[in-house]
Amino acid sequence: MIVAIVTFELPGAWSVAAAARVFRSTAPKYLDKAGLVRKHYWVSEAGDRAGGIYLWRSKADAQACYTGEWKEMVAQKYGAQPRIDFLHIPVTVDNLKHVIEEH
Repeated sequence: MIVAIVTFELPGAWSVAAAARVFRSTAPKYLDKAGLVRKHYWVSEAGDRAGGIYLWRSKADAQACYTGEWKEMVAQKYGAQPRIDFLHIPVTVDNLKHVIEEH
């Protein structure tokens, strides 16, 4: 598994409520997305940055999502180009299942 953290600088500060309204408009696009396990939208406490934390089955699945078209959609919707950081997940602590998993 792999985590992708997408970050973009916002042109103006957003409240959590404003961020939630915008994020709800794109969330349906990620339901049943091939290889996507979970996505968390986020906004910084200062409201100057936002993005998503994605849990993917593989980096190939993630890269299939982050196309040039997707990056352009993000830039148009949020007013900034996204930065994408990929991180490996060697171990997960899952308190809902009460398990520790190695990947």
